[in-house]
Order: sequence, then structure tokens, then C-alpha cells
Amino acid sequence: MGVRYIDRETCIHCGFCVQICPQDVLRQDADGYPVITYLQDCQSCFLCEKYCPKQAIRVSADRERRAVLPW
Repeated sequence: MGVRYIDRETCIHCGFCVQICPQDVLRQDADGYPVITYLQDCQSCFLCEKYCPKQAIRVSADRERRAVLPW
């Protein structure tokens, strides 16, 4: 589920995917490349994949069933 792959060879580390993510799943590392930090929060909205200028991000639409936990 969620962001599955970021191609560092294709990525131009513009940071747009980090800015557009509504769930704060991606962050930039010290070199400016996006890294997946909170995969469990990804809702597979495909915004990062759709708006990446170099198509360097792949998102999976497969959903996992999460266990229901009490608060």
C-alpha cells in the first residue's frame, strides 16, 4: 500500500512531492531527495506520482487490512 518506489536516478530532487503530499508521508534527505518516512499514513492518493515532473515515484493502489486497535 502506498508509495512503493522512488527512482533516485530519475528524480531531480525538486521537492514538489514532499510539498504536495497531504499526509506528510515523504520528507527530503540531506541531499534533497525524497524519502518515504511515514508509509503507514499513505492513503494512495497518487498526487506525488501524478505531479512528479520526471515520473520518478510509483504508488501502489493495493490496500492492506489493518488490525483494529483500541485507543
